[in-house]
Amino acid sequence: MKTTRIHKLKYAAAPLAIGLALISTPSFAQDAADEEEPAGEIVVTGSLIQNPNLVQSTPVNATTADEIDLLQSNVAEEVLRELPGVVPSIGSAVNNGNGGASYVDLRGLGSIRNIVLLDGQRIAPSGLAGRVDLNNIPLALIERVDALTGAAVTTYGADAVTGVVNFITRKDFAGVEIAGATQLTQKGDGHTVRIDATVGGNFDDGRGNAVLSIGYQQSDPIFQGDRDFSNVQISSYSGGAAGSGTSVPSRFSGTRPIDPLTGLPSVNPAVLNGGTRQINASGVAVPTFATYNFNPFNVFQTPFKRFNIFAQGNYEISDAVEVYTRAMFSKNTVDTIIAPSGSFGGTVTINLNNPYLPAALRNQFCAFNTAPINPATGTPDIYTPRFSAATCAAAATATGRTDPNYREVTVALSRRTPEVGPRISNYQTTVFDYRIGARGGITDSIDWDISGAYGESENLQTIKNYTLQSRFREAALANNTTSCQSGNAACVPVNLFGPEGSITPAMAAFLSADSTTIVRTTLAQARGTISGDAGFASPWAAEQVGFAVGAEYRKYGATQSSDLLSQTPGELGGAGGAAPNIDGGYDVYEAFGEIIAPIVEDKPLFHSLTLEAGIRYSSYNVTGAAQQNKTTTWKAGGSWEPVESLKIRGNYSRAVRAPNIGELFTPQTVGLTNLGVDPCSGAAPTANANLRAVCIAQGAPAGTIGSITNPTAGQANITVGGNLNLAPEKADTWTLGFVFQPDFIPGFNVSLDYYNIKISDVIGTALPGDIIAACFGTVTASSATNAACTSIRRNPITGGLDGDPATTGGLFGPTNNLGKLATDGFDLLANWKGDIGFADLSLAFVGNWTRSSKFNANPADPTSLNRECVGYYSVNCSFTGSIQPEFATSTRATFGFEDVDLSFLWRWTDAVQFEPAQLQADIDAAIAAGCTDPTGTDPDGCVVEEGFRSIGAEHYFDLTARWNASDNFSFTFTIQNLLNNKPKVVGNTIGSTSFNSGNVFPSTYDALGRRFGVAAKLTF
Repeated sequence: MKTTRIHKLKYAAAPLAIGLALISTPSFAQDAADEEEPAGEIVVTGSLIQNPNLVQSTPVNATTADEIDLLQSNVAEEVLRELPGVVPSIGSAVNNGNGGASYVDLRGLGSIRNIVLLDGQRIAPSGLAGRVDLNNIPLALIERVDALTGAAVTTYGADAVTGVVNFITRKDFAGVEIAGATQLTQKGDGHTVRIDATVGGNFDDGRGNAVLSIGYQQSDPIFQGDRDFSNVQISSYSGGAAGSGTSVPSRFSGTRPIDPLTGLPSVNPAVLNGGTRQINASGVAVPTFATYNFNPFNVFQTPFKRFNIFAQGNYEISDAVEVYTRAMFSKNTVDTIIAPSGSFGGTVTINLNNPYLPAALRNQFCAFNTAPINPATGTPDIYTPRFSAATCAAAATATGRTDPNYREVTVALSRRTPEVGPRISNYQTTVFDYRIGARGGITDSIDWDISGAYGESENLQTIKNYTLQSRFREAALANNTTSCQSGNAACVPVNLFGPEGSITPAMAAFLSADSTTIVRTTLAQARGTISGDAGFASPWAAEQVGFAVGAEYRKYGATQSSDLLSQTPGELGGAGGAAPNIDGGYDVYEAFGEIIAPIVEDKPLFHSLTLEAGIRYSSYNVTGAAQQNKTTTWKAGGSWEPVESLKIRGNYSRAVRAPNIGELFTPQTVGLTNLGVDPCSGAAPTANANLRAVCIAQGAPAGTIGSITNPTAGQANITVGGNLNLAPEKADTWTLGFVFQPDFIPGFNVSLDYYNIKISDVIGTALPGDIIAACFGTVTASSATNAACTSIRRNPITGGLDGDPATTGGLFGPTNNLGKLATDGFDLLANWKGDIGFADLSLAFVGNWTRSSKFNANPADPTSLNRECVGYYSVNCSFTGSIQPEFATSTRATFGFEDVDLSFLWRWTDAVQFEPAQLQADIDAAIAAGCTDPTGTDPDGCVVEEGFRSIGAEHYFDLTARWNASDNFSFTFTIQNLLNNKPKVVGNTIGSTSFNSGNVFPSTYDALGRRFGVAAKLTF
């Protein structure tokens, strides 16, 4: 929507003239500006109406270009991540779970619930969720970043539920600017380089202006193996070194054979298939396990390259008509690097005459085989009697399947393949977005604006060094070391039974293959507005009532095209699920109007009183849906200035968010979620017949009861998918606050605002804890016929909730409209600038108190908790992003000398702790399992380790020095994390995989350490 241009008004000196702090500042007009500052044009985010007396009724936080320069940020996500009240979303600190893009999450309610704009206009989204990739924002031309909470629905669109982030570019740029910057950590890694060149000028006697900016950026990886606190993966439950069960040497998992005397699973400790066993150096499968330390391969800073071009121009055809245009192109490359691939619990069938099979392991397979092939049916049969010693010996000498002595067993194989190398996902994203429009005046007080835009984004994911489960199966069936039973000449028999290195380069080459997935999104837009003065005014005010009306059309499209490897569930080892083909889209027609009415001006106790209102009607047409979604959103608010220095403001709005293409069109598929404790694991189901029945009803073979393990690395399977019948979310948001600019303290201003956002009919899936609670809320109440229980599908060999996605659905999390989200809190902003004798001093402070942030996946279900997640962390409190502290502040003090600015930034984050509801759930499960001292230090590792249940308050200090060598040249030196603070270690299984990585939370707490940066800028 159009941003309002306020002409001939001087802007507040303190908030934006300082320009020396990464601090949000309120965007508002002020009559009392410094006399030496020229009158200028101000672009205010949050309104369509042109009115020289406009004062915002909603708080807008602004971050200036100077603040970005002082921080030496390379991408917009890094700028926004530091602001109190913004919860870190997917960005450069996320490795496992980063799809090559970066997003912003306002108020911790999810990055899908806010809008990112460029000069008040939407730009092409990246990905199926319709979010804007912040990597594409041209920081070199950004003049200011405005973040508005709520009340933006009639101005920018019905889906601005939590607000908007508006990146405002410099207009009428004339000259040349060349800037370069580089950073390096104290460890000597994580090198970054950024170069930008901008050229612009006026032409035709100032009737037109054009600007072109070209930029390049590169960031090197920082590996978790290069930091002492993250080199070894730590279990959040035991507190000791841990890792993945997919390790080296191989693990074999299966069911215990049934004891014919009791009809129950055998409890013989020598039984290979009494759960999971791992091969030792003697070729014997034993119940003591060596886990795989995957941490060293992961990164704290994703490798990143970006090349971007941005151009814009405008030209006055006549005094009444101006044409304008904007074009943006960006090509980004992001690499995510994680530990090697392998067989992650996928099933394989092994012939007993396999040339690599150790004799000791063969004998174990024979004596206590997992699922021998029943010759009558040709399928595994766990009830078939064990092979005799003679049968086993004969099977070892068999020549092939036609040999009557030939025998096979089927097991779940977990074998890491470091011989293949780390898994690398290379994301190449290309985005272009073009807009053209015209604007002018109908009368002296009424303007029109018509524009259209089209943009595309293409994200090409190439995954490398992934092994294929089908090739494990093929290569496991071999009668000799040179050929496979399949007859495929390319097949190389693989040694599944040796230590690391037993898989030769030829074997590794056969096991692995590259795979690709392409996601394309498009956005076409057309919009027209008429705005200006209504031609009348209130009897008590001089300013006329302002208005704006308009219409808008947007058409979204998105496709995901995957090759056969990516589409096949369980084929790519450790890919986290299949990537199905997706093709969907929708369009929306909207009509809107706004009005702002100065009611009283310059009267006792009413220096000003202004009311405003807006309404927007939207009609969503979803391809393939049975019906249209039609919604009406609105806002009402105003501001009252009893005296010139005090403004009281408030706003209320009704918002909606329509489902995005991913939520609508994604086919049902199996992916990964986080779950630390499986109620069916351990001995608990052997002591409780009801629980045992539930576990078996979910697909756990009877022979696994008593030996089911918790999901490896805290990752369980989950079945999810889209839903064409989704309705829009509904939200009610309101803000109330004041701005105070006292005359008796020159250069000072302060604002305090309360915000409240409540969302119903939330589009999403239940949290892992809620899915488990719906079935296992109380063990005695669990029922083998309860749909909440039977919808959970277990591994048909191990009985666990992890393993081959082709056979293990895991938890069931359909997308629905059942949930509720709510948050509220306060923002406090204060700024002062003055002369202290030896220097000019600028002080800027912003603080956020998030009073509450709750999510209830299904209020109608008594087992679904209304989870409070402010100040807490857990797998359930990661439903939108990383940690949301209760209190967070940022304070900057800048001393301005003649040619040098010296600036100190202090960032403080309040202490947080492990979610009490989840801790209690773990304790209840531990008691049921018979764990020792589950409420204390818990030596059995049944609940989160006591020392990991809290993270103390954190303080970060940054120092920046800027030398203005001349009017055309400046040099900046920055030290970030001056005291080299390290993040608190809480283990690797206490939160979501995306945000709990390297034993810490790297998006919330600095994991890189002290960093040094230098930058130079030349203008002429």
